[in-house]
Amino acid sequence: MCCDCECRPLGWLLGLPFAFLSLLVSLVGVIIWIVGLLLSCICPCCLCVTVLLELAIELIKAPLHVMEWFTSQIPC
Repeated sequence: MCCDCECRPLGWLLGLPFAFLSLLVSLVGVIIWIVGLLLSCICPCCLCVTVLLELAIELIKAPLHVMEWFTSQIPC
């Protein structure tokens, strides 16, 4: 049993299906990021491409955010 509440295997196991779905969302984020990166090379002055790239990076980080949220919801 963990004394410092850092290891929460139940939250990790419950979060796996949702992390898988967010992994699919992060793949969409990778595609958006690649397209946005190509667009920023073509027209670097376009501000909307920067916003698109920031959105794509947040989509890529989605599985990590989901797993952190699920593990924080389960008490020790």
